[in-house]
Amino acid sequence: MPTTSSRIVYLCDWLPPDYGAVGQYATIAARKLAFEGNDVVLGGLSSKAERETEEVLGQGKLKTRAIVASSYEKQRFFRRIFWTIATNTRLTLQFWGDLRRSNEIVFTGSPPLLLHWIAPANLILRKRLIYRITDFHPECLMAASASPSIVLRALFALTLFWRRRIDGFEVLGEDQRVRLQAIGIDPAKIVLKRDASPVPVSTDTLPLTRPADTDGKLLLLYSGNWGVAHDVETFVEAYRWHHRQGSGRFVLWLNAVGANAGNVEAALVKDGLPHIRTKPVPLEELAALLVTPDAHLITLSDAYVGYVLPSKVYGCIASGLPILYVGSEKSDVHLLCSEAPPIGYTRVGVGDVRDCAAALERMADRIQERILGAGAKSSDRVDL
Repeated sequence: MPTTSSRIVYLCDWLPPDYGAVGQYATIAARKLAFEGNDVVLGGLSSKAERETEEVLGQGKLKTRAIVASSYEKQRFFRRIFWTIATNTRLTLQFWGDLRRSNEIVFTGSPPLLLHWIAPANLILRKRLIYRITDFHPECLMAASASPSIVLRALFALTLFWRRRIDGFEVLGEDQRVRLQAIGIDPAKIVLKRDASPVPVSTDTLPLTRPADTDGKLLLLYSGNWGVAHDVETFVEAYRWHHRQGSGRFVLWLNAVGANAGNVEAALVKDGLPHIRTKPVPLEELAALLVTPDAHLITLSDAYVGYVLPSKVYGCIASGLPILYVGSEKSDVHLLCSEAPPIGYTRVGVGDVRDCAAALERMADRIQERILGAGAKSSDRVDL
């Protein structure tokens, strides 16, 4: 906990209204720090135009400033490298005055590798550094490769060098704590500081209008980012079975972005499987979106456990709807869903296609029983 009246700079990537979970949660955290009596500067990126706002919150102040940055395709490796270098340099230089006047600097894992700018700069600044681990870089790149290159291994070694010079770490989950301790970070420096749903969701939250042509079907929503860290094959194979040999009661609703969102859609189109693809809704409509489907889908590849925590889990839990999670029990996704009030949570392992298909059938049974009564099971259910 920072001392009262501290001057804090909080750096992240895309600030609302741009889409990005890290920026959404950073905004919430920065506002909380201001309410606690601190003078906070929240710095990030905007895809439209530079903007700056100031507000008094409780006993503190919050200045939010976004600098303009272009977007990029994560699959284009060299463009991503150039974007990272340019963006991290601009963030450091444009907020240099604020950094110099601060007592404490909080920075996130996004933009990637910002650590390599902030930690060296702190040799001059001499401030207290707090690293909020939202994603691990370059570990995520290494996890995507069967044999990481010499360059990646060298970057990882340099990353460890700078991490050991950080004053404190905020982790999103216990799985991230395990990853940090495994690379030699002092446990005393690590604090668990979870996020929450970025929007309030209650029984009074009104849903959006359900997508057209879904009458008589159950909607399974995948919202947010379906990127390289999120398993695809297990669910797609199970969903294929669900429609070709099972009851076919669910329709997948992709309100998502990311490389694998496109891959999932392409696979479903190729096989003629029913689905709906929409763009992520604005933040002000997120609560309504979360209560609109009949169930939520979360996936995570085993190699990314502890490196990535799908932030959507908080909103999915808050919706009170059933959740199907395809991923490891070692992830905090499983821990959080298991500790939540009963919501019809089901976990299946990556690669367990038969279990996933069976879970879809069981989940459909339970939802229809709740909606229509105990006699509403599908007559064409096929046991696995």
